[in-house]
Amino acid sequence: MPPKQIRPKSLADYLDVLSKIAFQAGLSGRVVEAKWDDIRRAFHGFDPERVARMTPRAVDKLVEDERMIRSRSKIEATIANAETMLELDEEHKGFKRYLRAHPDFESTVKDLRKRFKFLGDSGAYRFLWIVGEKVPSYHEWAESRGQAAGGRTRSRGRA
Repeated sequence: MPPKQIRPKSLADYLDVLSKIAFQAGLSGRVVEAKWDDIRRAFHGFDPERVARMTPRAVDKLVEDERMIRSRSKIEATIANAETMLELDEEHKGFKRYLRAHPDFESTVKDLRKRFKFLGDSGAYRFLWIVGEKVPSYHEWAESRGQAAGGRTRSRGRA
């Protein structure tokens, strides 16, 4: 079942979606979902201004907090991603304008992966889908990456 789409009303909505994808990297979605309300509170509702100002001491506290997913690299990535998002929002006079500044889906994905931490190819697709940007159908996207729609790599012939 595809993830629920949203209509982002603020940068915090974009950062929330991006951060959830980052925290899910290598983990069960259920684990992340179970802790997400606490994570959202710890990151000030994903207000990018507040997240970008978080200090190394704040990171240390989050790493020790049992309500969190205690991955220092993911916590630090969330802060770095907030900084990047604020820069792009300012540079393009809106984050949605940044997302739409690229000539096509593939170049948008490439730029997102370059700029944001803990965001791979499938995470970028998922992010763009959730925030309501134009993406190819999942089947097309998976086929273009040599995957069956269920996420398995397609067989390239007999061994």
